[in-house]
Amino acid sequence: MERNHSFQYHPKAFHVFGPRHISSPGWRELISSSWKNESYKRVVMACFVQSAYLLELDRQENRYGLETALAPQWWTPFKYKLVEPLVDERDGSIFAAVLEWDQAAALADFIPIRPTGAPKVVLAIRGTLLKNPTIRRDIEDDLRYLAWESLKGSFRFERLLSALKSIIFNQQGSKNVSITGHSLGAGFALEVYKALAAEGTYVEAHLFNPPSVSLAMSYRILSGKAGFVWKRFKSMLPSNSEYQSKSIAEDAAESTESRITSELKQMLPMPHLYVNTSDYICCYYNYPDGVQNNSFNIGNKEKEVKPGGNALTGVKLFVVSKAKQRFLEAHRLKQWWSDDLELQMALNNSMLISRQLNSLYTIQAPKQTQG
Repeated sequence: MERNHSFQYHPKAFHVFGPRHISSPGWRELISSSWKNESYKRVVMACFVQSAYLLELDRQENRYGLETALAPQWWTPFKYKLVEPLVDERDGSIFAAVLEWDQAAALADFIPIRPTGAPKVVLAIRGTLLKNPTIRRDIEDDLRYLAWESLKGSFRFERLLSALKSIIFNQQGSKNVSITGHSLGAGFALEVYKALAAEGTYVEAHLFNPPSVSLAMSYRILSGKAGFVWKRFKSMLPSNSEYQSKSIAEDAAESTESRITSELKQMLPMPHLYVNTSDYICCYYNYPDGVQNNSFNIGNKEKEVKPGGNALTGVKLFVVSKAKQRFLEAHRLKQWWSDDLELQMALNNSMLISRQLNSLYTIQAPKQTQG
């Protein structure tokens, strides 16, 4: 009895630590689906990632079953169920969870069909846990990204990619499949997203505080600043007619390519990235693509970067910017389901996003999926 009492008031319990003003799905979802609201979807996806963290903490602290486990509290309110925890066979730790729409639980609340916009399957990936049973493998992958700006080659990457391909095959398409993660987990989610996109398969992605700090990225930032100074210098030099003709032709080619790419991206699910400017782990995602503002010079002509997100890459980048916020607070997952969260869409095209994702939309057309 005492154990159940402490379980109810555990600091990580859903009703203690979770979102305050979010309702569970009901029959009204058939009329107006909450899943069409981007804020609602962000909150639920963050809760799913929290459940992945808690699956491992439940395992470490021997909390099993609905009476004591904390993780189920973070998916059951939204009518989802655990299909499979993904386990790192090297240390036995749980690093991700496959969640599926729970039709039986939904019917009990008079919801006969899945609401519009709600994914059928979600792959949620946790980030680094600084606890003895799993810290070695987590830090190993953190260092892998720091050194190579990639998580390919990791055991967990191969396991995640295999799991998601299996899900897409079983669902006969990727239309109702989503992937989400926080911190290191967001890095894995992005890496898996890119691997699938390279094959023409696209899933919905929600990435919270994805890692951007690496030795390679730091070098590119310095190189980018030098390149920007050089472009400014060239713009002040006299231009000849041959260069101007070339610029006109290049502009026309860029315009055609941009139009085709934009049409293609309208057919695809757009990745959502959530970053905090005070979080030095993900701050480079908000670093402009070669400029310090929304315009730059090409020759003697000024080219405007249109607002409305990272239009060139088909990515929605949401930014939290608070003055004097500590790193741990800026990096925590909890902020993404907080009631007082103030998000703004990034106006500049991000250097890191452009380099990592822009090519995915020109590799090949997406495979036809069913859903």
